[in-house]
Amino acid sequence: MADSSKGKKKKTTDDATGGDAPKDWNPRIVGFLCNWCSYTGADLAGVSRLQYTPEFIPIRVMCSGSVDVAYILKALLEGADGVLIGGCHLGDCHYLNGNYKARRRVAVVKEVMEGIGLDPRRLHLEWISASESGKFAKTVSTFDETLRQLGPNPLAKERLL
Repeated sequence: MADSSKGKKKKTTDDATGGDAPKDWNPRIVGFLCNWCSYTGADLAGVSRLQYTPEFIPIRVMCSGSVDVAYILKALLEGADGVLIGGCHLGDCHYLNGNYKARRRVAVVKEVMEGIGLDPRRLHLEWISASESGKFAKTVSTFDETLRQLGPNPLAKERLL
């Protein structure tokens, strides 16, 4: 017997509410940024006066691999519309394999998000080196546009952030 769900997108909470945002709504993005690469790239973007959303909340972590699943889910449940994790390029991790851990962890969290009805596009992982300020600004802006299409996070308790 053929699987009738093949090729069909699983319905998420976002499908029902995404895109129904007030006109003055701006997505809030929490960014967990690696101290050695992505955070420095974000700092350089600021010094270079590159434009990206002011609703981006950077959090410096020592390594993208240290971002626990609980941090990601807590940010989403407490008002973030999306979470960006920025790490060193593969093979360049200061802690050798932290970015590989981050990649595996993000894959697992995206599955959990689907399971609870939250669009996995609300979580984004990007490798950004310290010298890639332009890539940082573009990544944040592109992620902001994706979140605008999805609309406000339907699972957020309140806008605490």
